[in-house]
Amino acid sequence: MAANTPDYVAAMKNALQQTRDLKAKLAESERRQRPEPVAVIGMGCRFPQRIRTPDQFWKFLCAGGDAITEIPPERWNVEDFFDPDPAVPGKSHVRRGSFVDQIDQFDPQFFNISPREAMLMDPQQRLLLEVSWEALEYANIVPETLSGGLTGVFIGIFTNDYRSVTGRQETADLYDQSGSALSVAAGRLSYVLGLTGPTMAIDTACSSSLVAVHQACQSLRQHESDLALAGGVGLILSPEIMISFSKAGMLAADGHCKTFDAAADGYVRGEGCGVILLKRLSDALRDGDAILSVIRGSMVNHDGPSSGLTVPRGPSQQEVIRRALQQASLEPQSVSYIEAHGTGTSLGDPIEIGALDAIFHERDEPLQVGSVKTNLGHLEAAAGIVGLIKTVLMVQHQQIPPHLHLQQPNPQIEWDQLPIQIPTTLMPWQAEERIAGVSSFGFSGTNAHVIVSEWTPNQVADAADEKSTERPAHLLILSAKSAAGLAAQVQAYQDYIAEHATLNLAELCYTAATCRSHFAYRQAFVARSCDELQEQLTSCVAGDHPAVVTGHAPSHQTAPTLAFLFTGQGSQYAGMGQELYETQPTFRATLDE
Repeated sequence: MAANTPDYVAAMKNALQQTRDLKAKLAESERRQRPEPVAVIGMGCRFPQRIRTPDQFWKFLCAGGDAITEIPPERWNVEDFFDPDPAVPGKSHVRRGSFVDQIDQFDPQFFNISPREAMLMDPQQRLLLEVSWEALEYANIVPETLSGGLTGVFIGIFTNDYRSVTGRQETADLYDQSGSALSVAAGRLSYVLGLTGPTMAIDTACSSSLVAVHQACQSLRQHESDLALAGGVGLILSPEIMISFSKAGMLAADGHCKTFDAAADGYVRGEGCGVILLKRLSDALRDGDAILSVIRGSMVNHDGPSSGLTVPRGPSQQEVIRRALQQASLEPQSVSYIEAHGTGTSLGDPIEIGALDAIFHERDEPLQVGSVKTNLGHLEAAAGIVGLIKTVLMVQHQQIPPHLHLQQPNPQIEWDQLPIQIPTTLMPWQAEERIAGVSSFGFSGTNAHVIVSEWTPNQVADAADEKSTERPAHLLILSAKSAAGLAAQVQAYQDYIAEHATLNLAELCYTAATCRSHFAYRQAFVARSCDELQEQLTSCVAGDHPAVVTGHAPSHQTAPTLAFLFTGQGSQYAGMGQELYETQPTFRATLDE
């Protein structure tokens, strides 16, 4: 075919267009294969020192809080199982830890659970129900609206003390089995909330909850789930594991995780529960969710053949971090903070620091490294999620809390040769973009690492030129399934307002009305300011305003039909309806129409 003929020109144009089409398809394929970031849109927690909210946890961290106490008598009599000599059979040389209070208190009727079934439920299951509900509320999601949807549940859990404490083998029944099975800890969440996405309990020992977060991210990216609850729980209810770990030389005699210190001699056991709510970033943006931070990448691997089953392996730790960075399409220099596994053992600390040095050695600014285990102890199955929640809070507040118990840096670590700094005071997190890594390594050999970054969307100015006048008053509506529950709700709102100096009353009332479940026991307050609302809440707590029982709870599944009736034959007075027009968008739009 001649080069200058029409057929030749047409063929060349066709070939060029096919090349462009192939390049476009290749680019689209690469885009689809690149893992989508996952947004953290909600959090819930229950930690020692009566920490029940992320806000309380952040204040505790900034203050350099130390949650370690002597083992409470309601767990077991310390003297019966303690001996300073770790070689004494049946005894532990440790008498301290960090413990969640009031784990015996639970409202089964709120979750439609009978008192008998609740009595046979592992308190770990009870905590997961409560904290997961709180995580959904934190994200302003009404739990009932999730029924039947593709919400996944991924829970790290591996201890099962409750069954041994209660000793129910002779009277075992169905409730006994469902109450103690680790799989049901996750399954019950989906059952109670009506969720139909992937649901699983994950046991990789100390890395369980961070592995659960990784699995949740994978499920979202593969569109198995559209929303995911991920976290972990661990409670210390009997002395057996304490004794075993004491005999294995894993526990610190003074009951403190002295991570990266010369005196590091083991960890201290802790307990707690943490749950986060995850959604694909594109979906979170579409739905207008408040994005707390973004998970850019995550990875899981195993130590493989090391010098011992429970001995950490540096090359595997390096590899899990390197692959998480690759999934996030980030270079090591982008990361400015690492929330370390950091148990405070003489063997594990140098291995972990060595692995970090191998990844992050080429830096202009020091890599900040800390461990929440110095505050709370090692929460075992919940260790990874508490480290992740801490890191999300750091990203939000742009500060790095102090790492405790560092008196003399471990001499086995060549600190002068490392690009690493341990923050021992509260400090600003100064970085062009705040990106952190969170590590969690199980004594089973399973390692997990998650890359977290801040979310800074472009601020778009409101183009609307219409003026809106603040409403003269706002309505706060609260509800519960019982009078006692309603009283607790009123008290919770009173405490919340007292703890927050600046609040938007309109947003507070809007959230309570539209982003919370509503039940039969109800109470309403009309206020012009937060101070006035606080006065009314205080009066209610004192018993001046009894609850109103409606007899049934309104449904969130179907919106009620509303109508407004304005009587009269015309304008009854000058300016009638002007305040409604200025303060109520729906009324204004309808009248304009």
